[in-house]
Amino acid sequence: MSRRRRQPEEHVNHERWLVSYADFITLLFAFFVVMYSISSINEGKYKIISQALVGVFNDAERTMKPIPVGDERPLTTKPAEPLVKDSDQTDAGIGQITSDPLKTIADDITNAFGDLIASNQLTVRGNELWVEIELNSSLLFGSGDAMPSDVAFNIIDKVATILKPFDNPIHVEGFTDDLPIRTAQYPTNWELSSARSSSIVRMLAMQGVNPARMASVGYGEFQPVANNATPEGRALNRRVVLVVSRNLDVRRSLTGTGSAHATPDAALKRAGTQTAPPVTKPPVRANAVNSPSPAL
Repeated sequence: MSRRRRQPEEHVNHERWLVSYADFITLLFAFFVVMYSISSINEGKYKIISQALVGVFNDAERTMKPIPVGDERPLTTKPAEPLVKDSDQTDAGIGQITSDPLKTIADDITNAFGDLIASNQLTVRGNELWVEIELNSSLLFGSGDAMPSDVAFNIIDKVATILKPFDNPIHVEGFTDDLPIRTAQYPTNWELSSARSSSIVRMLAMQGVNPARMASVGYGEFQPVANNATPEGRALNRRVVLVVSRNLDVRRSLTGTGSAHATPDAALKRAGTQTAPPVTKPPVRANAVNSPSPAL
């Protein structure tokens, strides 16, 4: 009589949970890697929010100042008529020659940004009617964006400190190169240049420059100062220009044509007298076929 062989007992694997646990840890690690890769702190946005909150809650002058009602015209820098003549002041020993605000602004900007001027990233030029402070867009914004960088905040802080003591009108011009941009936020270069100039105006206002003095305008790619066929030329065309004008008439004249193509003599003739150009009808082509007029 044969004996039945005893079946060997199957070993129970008590470590099977390690497989599921390892898969879980791997997926969790991948999740945090993805979250870290798509998250980035935009210090520019943080500074804008922070300074806006500080201005609202801590600036007593802004919060207690009543809201003006009715027409309020921005200040100009036209000097008031002196009560005492210059000759009388000189004879009395109290005469003092006041410096030209435009020259003072140009000199202060030149002294404050000598390193940027030496590297051709900032340019200061002017005449008897306005002063231009031209900045390369790469200093202020990222490619295809209008969110100010950390460097932009430092630069505009210094510029605002220099401009605040004066009442001269200011307008900021935005320019781009001719490379098209088609994003949801900026369908064309018009929107991008306007958004960049508006960002600079907003930053100046946050630093205490009177908003009634300022305006922003975007020219897109249509006022180049260099050839867009080369990378160097496109870099020169991507710029932001802060224009400090002698008075409101000069500013209105400059915004109509852009400071890049304006001259002091032309601005003097146009200031306060510029009119809209006449509307010209497009020429009719010789081979055009007239459509029949609708029956009455």
